[in-house]
Parts: sequence; C-alpha cells; structure tokens
Amino acid sequence: MASLNLINAAAARLAGHSRRTPLLNAPLLDRVAGRRVFVKAECLQWTGSFKFRGGWSAVSALTPDQRARGVIAFSSGNHAQGVALAAARHGAPCTILMPADAPGVKIDNTRAYGATVVLYDRARQDRDALGAALAANHGLTLIRPYDDPQVIAGQASVGLEIAEQATEAGVTTADVLTCCGGGGLTAGIALALAAHAPGLRVRPAEPEGFDDTARSLATGTRQRNATLSGSICDAIVTPTPGDLTFPILQRLCGPGLVVTEDQVLRAMALAFAHLRIVVEPGGAVALAAALFSSDLPETVICTASGGNVDPGIFARALAA
Repeated sequence: MASLNLINAAAARLAGHSRRTPLLNAPLLDRVAGRRVFVKAECLQWTGSFKFRGGWSAVSALTPDQRARGVIAFSSGNHAQGVALAAARHGAPCTILMPADAPGVKIDNTRAYGATVVLYDRARQDRDALGAALAANHGLTLIRPYDDPQVIAGQASVGLEIAEQATEAGVTTADVLTCCGGGGLTAGIALALAAHAPGLRVRPAEPEGFDDTARSLATGTRQRNATLSGSICDAIVTPTPGDLTFPILQRLCGPGLVVTEDQVLRAMALAFAHLRIVVEPGGAVALAAALFSSDLPETVICTASGGNVDPGIFARALAA
C-alpha cells in the first residue's frame, strides 16, 4: 500500500528529476465556468503527462539487478512514455505493451525514448495476461499503470505540489478534480491532500460511457466498463478501478463526475485559448468537469493530466 512514508520517499527520489508544474488560472476561464478554476498543468511534465512521476518512482525503487534485467509496462501511451524515459535514464531495458489503436504520436514517442513496443488488440486480448507472460518469459519487472504502490506514490507528488501551490494562492477549501482511469493519480493526490491539505476534496472525472469509477463509488462495489474502445479519451479508458486504488478512492474521494466528448473538446479549445496549453482529450476531462458541471463549489482545482494529442484531434477541438 502507498503509505505516507512511501510517498515522501518517492518525492525525494523525484526531486531534481520531475518538473514542478505550474498551477494556472485565467479570469476569462473563470468567467466561462462561473467559478474560480485553477489548472495543474501536468501536460508540461516530462513526456507530456504526470505518468513520468510514477514511472520514475517505480524504476528508481528497483534494485540494480532488477534494472539490469529490464522492465515492462502496458499502456495506451502516457504510462508507456513515462516508464520508457525513466528506464532510459536509469540505463534499464524497457518493453512496452501498447494497444494497436493508441494514438500514433504516443507509439512513436515511446519508441523514440528507446523502448521496444509490442502492439496488441485491446478489444480482444487481455493486456494483463500478455504483460505477465512477457515479464515471466524474459525476467522483466512489470510496472503496472496504477495498481502499483510505487506508481501511486510517485503520482502523489502531484498532490504534494497542489497542497503547496493552493496555500500560496490562498486556497484552503476547494474540490480537486482529477482525470481518472484506473485511479493511480486520483488515489495518490487524495492520499497527499488528506495529509497536507484536508480542506481540498478530491473528485474523479471520467468520460461518458467509461465512468466505471463514478459508478463504483455510487454503488460501493467495483464496476466494469462495457467496452474498452470507442472514446477519444483513450488515456483514461480502463476496465475497472484498481484493486489497490479503489479502497483509497472510497475512503477519501467525493462523488465522481462525468462529462461528454463535446465538453472535453470544448475544454481543450478553452485551455489553449486562455491558458495557452495543449491538452489531450483524456487529460482535459477534469477541466471539462470544472467548466461545465453544476455540482461544484466556488473554487476548484483540476488536473490537466496530459498533452499528448494527435494533430487531427487537436484540430477538431479547435474547430468545435
């Protein structure tokens, strides 16, 4: 389990390696939302998403022998790139299992960071089984995208920074909206804020039709998505909340929020217009919730969790 000691140790290993991303605000964006909206711009992190934090935390925690044998991860792109760069900087061989329909820019970037990419059909093949088999056959250490204590601890560094930056901005009470897939980022931020900024309540945000976390929190049991494809928000499409992450979300998070793809595209355009940042669909879900949901307080903080967007999708957002 990702304890505060594990989180603090991960933050110490990340120091000097991850970026302290800015907490942005724009009056014109506040006007659209009808509330104060602060945006934690993790799209400006190394590899273009918060996933570098968890990747570095996990790889840096391995023994020299484990790193020499190599690591493996499965991801639609952001975890892939985060682990690939972390492994490269530690001199560790890296294999990444990616869905064949992942955005081309993410596949290309993962290869550019030095990883060996193995593609699979996410609708017909079980990535967990494929990843476990590759790890066993080649002696690789599997770094899971969210159900890994070291990954959760690394993502928690986002929450540590939010706690500091909210204090600097004079914000002591707010909802913190997170783009939520398997729940690694959400769980990590929730653990960090519970310890350092208890007035900030975490709420996961998801795209319509892939709202397994919102349904799971509402019912008290882990729910599954009916399909794993068909959303522009590929970065946060997962089968179900994680075994490790869901109990943390149950204990520390408020109700989930759900947004439409049209709202996500509008949020991407507004982020570019008013904050001058590029956000991918999965990374814009929390901002969409901040802008267009009604069940929110006067001040919200949201994660812009990734910026690895294909040009065609970004052009579609700007034209919306």
